[in-house]
Amino acid sequence: MARYTGPKTKIARKFGEAIFGEDKSFEKRNYPPGQHGNNRRRGKKSEYAIQLMEKQKAKYTYGILERQFRGLFKKATAAQGITGEVLLQLCESRLDNVVYRMGISPSRSGARQLVSHRHITVNGQLVNVPSYSLKAGDVVAVREKSKSLEAIERSLSNSSHIYEWITWNNDKKEGTYVSIPARIQIPENINEQFIVELYSK
Repeated sequence: MARYTGPKTKIARKFGEAIFGEDKSFEKRNYPPGQHGNNRRRGKKSEYAIQLMEKQKAKYTYGILERQFRGLFKKATAAQGITGEVLLQLCESRLDNVVYRMGISPSRSGARQLVSHRHITVNGQLVNVPSYSLKAGDVVAVREKSKSLEAIERSLSNSSHIYEWITWNNDKKEGTYVSIPARIQIPENINEQFIVELYSK
């Protein structure tokens, strides 16, 4: 299965929240898609449907396919700590996500592209694998030749998010993944317990 490249507003409407970031189209029609619009009667969802929905929301949010996501879940299960919390921490430690969090790109899909196109270094080495897992203390930077890219400059100038587990030096265009974020520090509206329950069946 290829990565989803379809209309993002439609997916956001499915989950009832702008999971891909600011979306003016979603704000106008923030109800589920369908030919009957907001008037359509919707039955009560089963426990399985709710759990599945939460897993899909997490996958779309972080741009991870099922095989990768299942692999992260297995890793989380084997690790110490609360499985659901560890799962989200593994998602947050992906290079594409950290590039997005640092404000180098306004979206995770854009961050993934920057990594794939060799614009990003980790500890001074070029890394072009978006799923690369960062460790606390790793330094993420924009490659020297890419520092003047208009898309990166524009994204950084518009970025206002500050995360406690990340530092950023705008002059050097580099930041540090200081520590693994605690669950309370991860802003995503995901009920990870539903995902754990779904995979544990």
